[in-house]
Amino acid sequence: MSPRPRKHRRCSCPFREGEEAIFKPAGTPLAKLDRIILPHDELESVLLCDLEGLTQEETGKKMGVSRGTVQRLVTSGRSRIAAALAQGKALVIEPS
Repeated sequence: MSPRPRKHRRCSCPFREGEEAIFKPAGTPLAKLDRIILPHDELESVLLCDLEGLTQEETGKKMGVSRGTVQRLVTSGRSRIAAALAQGKALVIEPS
């Protein structure tokens, strides 16, 4: 039994252009850093909920997914961002 196909998510943040963006601690070469991958849809959900102040339900409507999916995306995204900051790792935003 195969899993259900992934539902398309509408994302509109500036990192959707197909090129990855990398944020890293200053003064440390990227080659010496571990990387944490942040999927584009997790970044979008964190931006909409935390930066724009939308509710999870409003974010879900804007992205075309359920509120529960938004909750999982926001939780995972926040965790990855916090880990990159606290552990001094490079944060790589995956292109969509």
